Amino acid sequence: MELVFNKILKEELTIKEIQEAFETGVLTSKELVMYYLYRIARYDQSGSKLNSILEINPDAIFIAEGLDHERKTKGTRGPLHGIPVLIKDNIETKDKMHTSAGALALENHLSTKDAFLVEKLREAGAVIIGKTNMTELANGMSTTMWAGYSSRGGQTLNPYGPGEFFVGGSSTGSAVAVAANLTVVSIGTETDASILSPAVQNSVVGIKPTVGLISRSGIIPFTYTQDTPGPIARTVTDAAILLGALTGVDQFDPATYKSEGISCQDYTAFLESEGLNGARIGVFNNASKDYYRDSGEYDEDLFKNVIQTVRSNGAEVIEKIDIPSFHREWSWGVPIYEMKHALGNFLSQLPSYLPVHSDKELIEFNTRNEEKALKYGQNMLDYREGLPHNTLANPGYLNAKLEDLYYSQEQGIDFALKEYNLDAILFPSYIGSTICAKAGYPSIAVPAGYKENGRPFGITFAGGAFSEGTLVKLAYSFEQSTKYRKSPIFNYHENKFLQE
Repeated sequence: MELVFNKILKEELTIKEIQEAFETGVLTSKELVMYYLYRIARYDQSGSKLNSILEINPDAIFIAEGLDHERKTKGTRGPLHGIPVLIKDNIETKDKMHTSAGALALENHLSTKDAFLVEKLREAGAVIIGKTNMTELANGMSTTMWAGYSSRGGQTLNPYGPGEFFVGGSSTGSAVAVAANLTVVSIGTETDASILSPAVQNSVVGIKPTVGLISRSGIIPFTYTQDTPGPIARTVTDAAILLGALTGVDQFDPATYKSEGISCQDYTAFLESEGLNGARIGVFNNASKDYYRDSGEYDEDLFKNVIQTVRSNGAEVIEKIDIPSFHREWSWGVPIYEMKHALGNFLSQLPSYLPVHSDKELIEFNTRNEEKALKYGQNMLDYREGLPHNTLANPGYLNAKLEDLYYSQEQGIDFALKEYNLDAILFPSYIGSTICAKAGYPSIAVPAGYKENGRPFGITFAGGAFSEGTLVKLAYSFEQSTKYRKSPIFNYHENKFLQE
């Protein structure tokens, strides 16, 4: 199977390169899907056993064959025609695959509809080849659960240092699969850092969009306020292509209503190699010592190099900007109360053949299957079960929701952008994830080098509502001027991924 790709003499291909190979007859979508299934079998499910994939679409090859036929007889639908995509296991698909959010209790759940974004992918001609592992229930199961672990799929590993480096979560499998070249692109979801963190840890590009740019319909919910899906890719270009294919107003997701006339269907128009030239970038690094120095996620020398690169590419850099609300003690009332309500609603609508239809039944199921389901316990489920049922009328929740919006927007991101007249804010790693998540504002994570031990380092550009185009422009310019990303190393003799 390795010989299939030898025809184009390159292992990691971009969407553009693949489409050129399709058009010239060098490659077919069927061959490409078969190649990725081979890589999943060899690199994900054996050897190092990265555990990034939960399930494979048994119809993937047939779908690819159909798209190859369509290309010959009718032409191409667009840049995603025939391109393999993996999606996170909390995104519903109406096919033979299950949607479980990594939970054993939901391992037999077959959705009766496609998520809105899945419809968009199918319309664009993408081939959904499988579902990715994730932190169980989007990290809503236990405070001690390790990122990237689910009782259904086990522990996902970082291909740059399996068993050594933090892998990030909860869209862990989606990022690892892209990093290890088990797919061209993937879809993750984020409530707070769930795309940005694994993207940074696994040296890939992740876009956490404005809440409402992409519909959340058909996604097992964590919160109503902060949840959003987003693309993960090896390049900013591929992430931009995927982002544009996912946007659109969905009558079943009110958050998307405000995107009408604002969202783009083609973010590649923002791919400017000189995009940093003339931009005003505010640098926020006041949290590095408090949050990330001890965890090993911050590297001062690498971040200084980033700032110098941004400046040398013509940007006006304003260092040590102030974000007034950044260090406030944020209430976690919104995700806590909303998950009880949202997950409870989801469970209550599951078909009768499934064993759980409420938080209480989920807790009881896990307890009965303790050996498999409760490696890390379920103290977060237990806590939410004790909350009052009328959660969304609770004063604590309502006040937290209003305070989150005020302090994250007016006294947070919006304040900093206006005060310093900025195009974007630059954060080391993903330290701006919480304030951006509570504001519902976008961020893009980009590889920014490697520490001495080989651990990936990344940065995020963040901006105001629906500023994805600007962020794509800045990230692309940075990426093109640095070319930092490199593939993880696979030792064929030992049949496992290694640190460099």
